[in-house]
Amino acid sequence: MSSSGLRLLIPEEKIQSRIRELGEQITRDYPQGPIYLIAILKGACFFLADLARAIRRPVRIDFIGISSYGRSKTTSGEVKLTKDLDASIEGADVLIVEDIIDTGVTLHYLAQVLAQRQPRSLRIAALLDKPSRRIRPVDVAYVGFEIPDEFVVGYGLDYAEEYRNLRDICVLEDRQ
Repeated sequence: MSSSGLRLLIPEEKIQSRIRELGEQITRDYPQGPIYLIAILKGACFFLADLARAIRRPVRIDFIGISSYGRSKTTSGEVKLTKDLDASIEGADVLIVEDIIDTGVTLHYLAQVLAQRQPRSLRIAALLDKPSRRIRPVDVAYVGFEIPDEFVVGYGLDYAEEYRNLRDICVLEDRQ
């Protein structure tokens, strides 16, 4: 993999095993269904699909679009809503499903927006967490993996819309 500028960080088998564990934990934590899973587009759709299948309760799925990166490797600090939910979440148990939490700017903003819509509960599930980069506080109920401060791609994560379809999570190393 190193010849293509990628270094393996988390292999597919480890990702799938951890998602099954998260699904079991979420199933126990939500004894009454349904759970509304809201994925942040586009990166979280891979994690959402596998997590939804790992949860043994009725789930409903919706998508929200948020942008703070554009074509850069770092957040712009400006968050904009690019696609809103299709249904009301008032009175529902809601789980925001995110691929990665970095600075926390995006999720902090989104949690505030969704809380105003009066769900019964609102929690966050993230496949990856980089707590060393946190700028805004974010309460994450379910974390797949804590990772170092490196730029990662694969399993839904991209760089300029590339690499999303990799089955593993890899570090994108600087190209010379």
